[in-house]
Amino acid sequence: MDGVRRGWRQCLLGGAVFAVCMAGTTLPTPLYNLYQQKFGFSELMVTVVYAVYAFGVIGVLLLAGNASDAVGRRPVLFWGLGFAAASAVCFLCSTGLGWLYAGRLLSGLSAGLFTGAATAYVMDLAPRGSGSRATLVATAANMGGLGCGPLLAGLLAQYAPWPLYLPFAVHLGLVACSAAVLLRLPETVGERRPPRTVRPQRPRLPAQVRAVFGPAAIAAFVGFALFGVFTAVSPAFLEHSLGVHSRAVSGLVVALAFFASTAGQLAVGVIGPGRSLPVGCAALLAGLALLAGALRWDLLALVVLSALVGGAGQGIAFRGALSEVAQASPDDQRAAVISLLFVVAYVGISLPVIGAGVLADRIGLEGAGLVFIACMAVLVSVAVLYLLRRPAPART
Repeated sequence: MDGVRRGWRQCLLGGAVFAVCMAGTTLPTPLYNLYQQKFGFSELMVTVVYAVYAFGVIGVLLLAGNASDAVGRRPVLFWGLGFAAASAVCFLCSTGLGWLYAGRLLSGLSAGLFTGAATAYVMDLAPRGSGSRATLVATAANMGGLGCGPLLAGLLAQYAPWPLYLPFAVHLGLVACSAAVLLRLPETVGERRPPRTVRPQRPRLPAQVRAVFGPAAIAAFVGFALFGVFTAVSPAFLEHSLGVHSRAVSGLVVALAFFASTAGQLAVGVIGPGRSLPVGCAALLAGLALLAGALRWDLLALVVLSALVGGAGQGIAFRGALSEVAQASPDDQRAAVISLLFVVAYVGISLPVIGAGVLADRIGLEGAGLVFIACMAVLVSVAVLYLLRRPAPART
C-alpha cells in the first residue's frame, strides 16, 4: 500500500512539473495585443509568432522525440526546463519582434522535449496496472498547464504592475521550483544508452500501433487546430470586435477551452475509449458551429460556449487517442510513438494558424475565422464518418 501511495505521489509531482512547463508555452497569449501596440506589427505577425513555437516543437519531436527512451526521462526534462527558463528570459528582455521569435522558439523546444518524455514519465511513475488513470494525469497536466498560462498572465497583466514582465518572472520562479522537484523524483528508464545513440527519427510506427494511429492522428490534428486558431486569434477578436479590453477576461476565455479539455478527458471513463474518438469529434464540430455563430453575430456568450464545447470535444478525443496509442506501443518505444502523435497535433496547431493570419490581413478577422471553421468542419465531418465506419478497438 505504501508503494502504491508513493507511486501516485511521484506521478502527481511529475504531472505538476509537466503542467508548469506547458503553462509557459501559453503565457504570452493575452499579451499579444500589448506587444502589437508596443512593436507595431500586424495580425499576421501575431499568428507567425505563435506558430514559431509549433515549428520548434515539431523539430524536437522529429529530431529527438525518442531521446528519453535512450538517455532517460530526467535528463531530457531538465533540458526542457532549461529551455523554458531561457524563453522567459527572452520575453523579459524583449525590445523587438526578434526577441518574441526567439522566446517562442525556445518555448517550442521546451515543449517538444517535454511532450513525449513527460507523458511517458508520468505513466512510468504511476503504480503498475494504472495505465488509464496515469494517462489522465498526463493529459490533464498537459491541457491544465496550457490553460493556466493565459489565465495567470491575464490576471497579472490586468491587476498587477509590469504586465509584459511580471508573468515571465513568476514563471521563472515556478521553473526553478519544478527543477527542485524533479531532482527528488526517480529515473524510470532502466537500461540507459549514451546520448550519441539518439538519432533523428523517421515517421515510422511499430506494426502493432498502426491500426489505432490513423484515427488518433485525425482527432489530434483537428483538436489542436481548433486550439491553435482559438488561442492565437480570439484575444484580438474579443478586443476589436466585442470591445472586451480586459486582459483577465481574454486570458480566462482562452483558459476555459483548455480546462474544458481536461473535463472532457474525465468523461472518457463514462463514454468508453472505443467511442471517445467519434464522440469527441462530434463535440468539436459543435464547438466550431458555436464559434462561427460568435464570429457572425459578435456574441461573447457564443465565444465562451464554443470554448467549453470545443475544448471538451478535444479532451474526449485526445485522451482516447493517447490512451490507445500508448497502450499499443512497446515499452521501449512509447515516448517515440507518443512524440509522433504530437507531431501530427502540432502540425494542426501551426499551419492553420498561419493560414488564418494570412486571410485576416486580406478579408478581416471574422472572415478568416469563418473560412477556417468551414475547412475544419469538413475535416471533422470526414473524420467522424471514418471513425464510425472503422472505430479504434477498445482496450481494457
